[in-house]
Amino acid sequence: MNTKNYIRIISALAFLIFTMSCGDSDPVGESQIDTSQPNLNDLDIWLRQNFIAPYNIDIQYKWNINETDIDRYLHPPFESSVQPVAEALLKTWIEPYTTLGGENFIKEIAPRQFTLSGGFNFNPNSPTITLGVAEAGSKITLFNIDYLDFTDINSVKQPLKTVQHEYGHILNQTVPIDPIYGQINPENYNSNWFNRSDAEARELGYITAYASSQEGEDFVEMVSEMLTNSKADFDAMVESISNEESKAIIRLKESLVVEYYRDHFGIDIYELQALTEQATLELIN
Repeated sequence: MNTKNYIRIISALAFLIFTMSCGDSDPVGESQIDTSQPNLNDLDIWLRQNFIAPYNIDIQYKWNINETDIDRYLHPPFESSVQPVAEALLKTWIEPYTTLGGENFIKEIAPRQFTLSGGFNFNPNSPTITLGVAEAGSKITLFNIDYLDFTDINSVKQPLKTVQHEYGHILNQTVPIDPIYGQINPENYNSNWFNRSDAEARELGYITAYASSQEGEDFVEMVSEMLTNSKADFDAMVESISNEESKAIIRLKESLVVEYYRDHFGIDIYELQALTEQATLELIN
């Protein structure tokens, strides 16, 4: 036997011994993934039937420290708070978009996870609270759902405005807004927007104070306000502006939002506005 063949035999035996010794403690083919069926309560089953199965959207309400900001004082929601919020999402967001955009609209363009938090998310460096956040177009977190009053339309509209706002960002990630939008009145965009009231911001040509923070927020705040107010209420809000130039600016921004939905998604936002208003009223009746 020559030296090369001898070395090959020794190497093969060493590999075989190593494989057999490893197999005693870690059998080949044993999965490291937990594939056991989780224990599902009635709420879990309802969420699977109404969100996961038809839309591939997961509603996370059981506490997972990795799903929230560990630097904030947050807590999981009461289970009794979860289904009312989920039903509101179905009625005022999913169903109106599905009616006008088609059955695949939400299936194709949507966050794949909602995380629900019971408490308020206070911001440490400003006198504000965060109502919700969107992450990379795939996840929306809603806060303070334990404190919603479903007999009060203004309380109900709070998370709905957040969802419409964050979903506007997701649509913008799919189809960017026209750059001309940010050129309308950029001079008063300010990171200290929270020092303005909504009324003061409207006199500058922004629909809310937060809209005056930057271009992208300006656009989705217009969307959010249009889709959580009736047309009559939205028109009254705009007509209450005393500065005629600012009023015209907001009407121009409104027209660009209308064009965006019509040209890119084939949706009449005024029809969408009417459907969401009707659905919201039904939630409190």
